[in-house]
Amino acid sequence: MIDKINVRVYACAVKDKKVLTLFEEYAGDQLIKFPGGGLEYGEGLLECLHREFDEELNVKIDIVEHFYTQENFLVSRFRENEQLLTIYYIVNIINEEDFLILDPCIEKTEWMDISRPDNPFPLPIDQIVFDKLKEKYL
Repeated sequence: MIDKINVRVYACAVKDKKVLTLFEEYAGDQLIKFPGGGLEYGEGLLECLHREFDEELNVKIDIVEHFYTQENFLVSRFRENEQLLTIYYIVNIINEEDFLILDPCIEKTEWMDISRPDNPFPLPIDQIVFDKLKEKYL
């Protein structure tokens, strides 16, 4: 039974036809994902993104535009009682020289080439977003 909604906010930081990706382990799975995370109570979507970049990567961002909002019903891969709602923005990193991985769950980051032929993202909504990045930037 679904009795919770988890709102997730993520960013596509794009530079030179590459997008910033995080490699992290979550619940025993190796994930490639976009930076961002869960909305906290009393927090706006954009505030959430600013906080996540601050907490995880030690950088400030400039939010360029809303990019994609998940349109289909999706149950969390990690919690079967939880419905996900995922929202993505295009951002620029302002102070890249201060970039530092602060979150111990993040193993590494990579500027992934948007033009690569495959779609390396394991999570279904991230896959849609990566395809939409190809449409926008290539």
